[in-house]
Amino acid sequence: MSYLKFDKNLMINLEQSLPKEMLRTNKSGAYHCTTIVGCNTRKQHGLLVIPIPEMDDKAHVLLSSLDETVIQHEAEFNLGLHQYGDNVFSPNGHKYIREFNCESVPVMTFRVGGVVMTKEKVFISHENRILIKYTLKEAHSSTTLKFRPFLAFRNANDLCVENGAIDTTVTDVKNGISTCLYEGYPNLYMQFNKEVKWVDDGHWYKGIEYNKDKSRGIPYREDLWVPGYFELPIKKGESIIFSAATFECDPKKFEKTYDDELTTRTCRTSFFNCLKNSAKQFYLKNDTGTYIMAGYPWYNVRARDELIALPGCTLSIDHEKDYFEILDSFIRALRLYIDKGELDKTIHEIDLPDIPLWTIWAIQQYKRYSDIASCRKRYGDTVKRLVEDIRAEKIRNLKLNDNGLVSSNGQNTPVTWLSASINGRPLIPRTGYILEFNALWYNAVNFLIALYDGVKGENALVREFRELSEKIKISFKETFMNDFGYLYDYVNGGYTDLEVRPNLAIAIGLEYSPLERNERKKVLDLCTRELLTPKGLRSLSPKSYAYNPTYVGNPTEREYAVHQGPARPWLFGFYADAYFKVFGLSGLSFIERMLIGYEDEMAEGCIGSLSELYDGNPPYTGRGAVSTAKNVGEILRTIKTVKKMTKLLTSQTE
Repeated sequence: MSYLKFDKNLMINLEQSLPKEMLRTNKSGAYHCTTIVGCNTRKQHGLLVIPIPEMDDKAHVLLSSLDETVIQHEAEFNLGLHQYGDNVFSPNGHKYIREFNCESVPVMTFRVGGVVMTKEKVFISHENRILIKYTLKEAHSSTTLKFRPFLAFRNANDLCVENGAIDTTVTDVKNGISTCLYEGYPNLYMQFNKEVKWVDDGHWYKGIEYNKDKSRGIPYREDLWVPGYFELPIKKGESIIFSAATFECDPKKFEKTYDDELTTRTCRTSFFNCLKNSAKQFYLKNDTGTYIMAGYPWYNVRARDELIALPGCTLSIDHEKDYFEILDSFIRALRLYIDKGELDKTIHEIDLPDIPLWTIWAIQQYKRYSDIASCRKRYGDTVKRLVEDIRAEKIRNLKLNDNGLVSSNGQNTPVTWLSASINGRPLIPRTGYILEFNALWYNAVNFLIALYDGVKGENALVREFRELSEKIKISFKETFMNDFGYLYDYVNGGYTDLEVRPNLAIAIGLEYSPLERNERKKVLDLCTRELLTPKGLRSLSPKSYAYNPTYVGNPTEREYAVHQGPARPWLFGFYADAYFKVFGLSGLSFIERMLIGYEDEMAEGCIGSLSELYDGNPPYTGRGAVSTAKNVGEILRTIKTVKKMTKLLTSQTE
């Protein structure tokens, strides 16, 4: 039985099937995303959505969808599905779906009378190109297929309305057509692997609605241009392949290209394999380097997200080479910013003050994956230089104080991951001594010591930083520890923020913590009681008057709620690390049980992946971006840790 398989009863029930989405990417910024029944419910959904660097750094929807029609005895059965006003769905193609299987590639099985047909989709790696394979399994009489392409040619965050500016020109190419609706966009080539008839029959399909956008209080209705339709016969047992790309392709090679791409796929036969497949979909390779996208369908490369996601999305799935390529690309960009003030075109938010600290943490994970000598050889100089940059106050908005702690000004502009803001002003103005900044700083200094301890010629450096480490440790406890048994979230002069937030887990989950084991346990117990959910740690304790567990409503309402209660899976990675540090191998069964909550999500939301955030209260509904790198990465890293601990436990009991 397939790990990700949905039967007819679920597929025809739109209340159950429409919330389930699927994502495929080409690892170069392009993607295909829709629901499992093929009905687009977000403006970012589309069959071929690509970046166009010549225009901007956003994704653009070229081909929104492709409606298939089965024709027998002159009777037409349209397999498409769109939502219009008053909750009207047309043409209700979902009623013909018998099964959806996503073990290797997405496969939909349709049954129309005596016709049984499968539809498989493959996005070609590093090409702006998607292939769709149709196979006629059963047919008792001659069968013809008709295909109507719904074109958008717009920014993925915008909507299209009927207009006279479109270029309706259609040009014949080998086994298909090419078209381009607006100046500045690339041509869209739609071709088949066999001869096909094209019929010019241009129409605007008006009032298509996206219910996800409607529920978010943003514009949700658009018009799409359908220039005509393709028509071709198909025989029982025959397969035809449709290609949509930004370049003309050789139809003779479609089948080989399709088969070759299949060999690179990781079958989704387990929880781990689902996340492994999802992790690789975040990879982005372009002319300047290799990166990790923060998430789909609307995020780009963001510095902090990339660093947090990096170890899990590479090392935890044994992709060491990708780890090196991504981290080396990042370090080059970071050095260029620190030394010359030049911002990278691909990596956003690299100028935030905690980025060097997270860079050191990402390097530290390689040490855990390999050994300290290998880590020192490859990245020792980078760690040393970043620590020295912080000491020399070369990092913008990160000040090293006489007490050894670092401080940052986030009063007017958000500087931490709790970045919600209204009219440019942070809703949580974390400023001064920020908890995770200083926990990461202490960790960085001690990691540097560990890298060079006992290395010939480095005694003076180790001695110097040991003194700094002790100073940080004393100041950290004096500044952040309180009589309630936990740590202040941030301290600004005489103000101490009492809110219980998951930065506590980061502070106690790092390899080097200023707290003793009994102190860590007190903080861990509080995290367990007030923050832990089956989907990650809440961003705020339910005991707070500001607690808002549900990320719903219009953009302003969602911005107010985003960091006031909803849970995030990526924080569980630090919680699990802290749990093992406190309880050792005896904590293994608890962490394994908690991972079940994330496995349950493989058949929900974006199937095979993890959403951006989850409601802080039951039923912990997933919301935000449908697939996010740091959530996938940190759960993968936790799974890797659990496997390592299990192996250690087994060796001790033998």
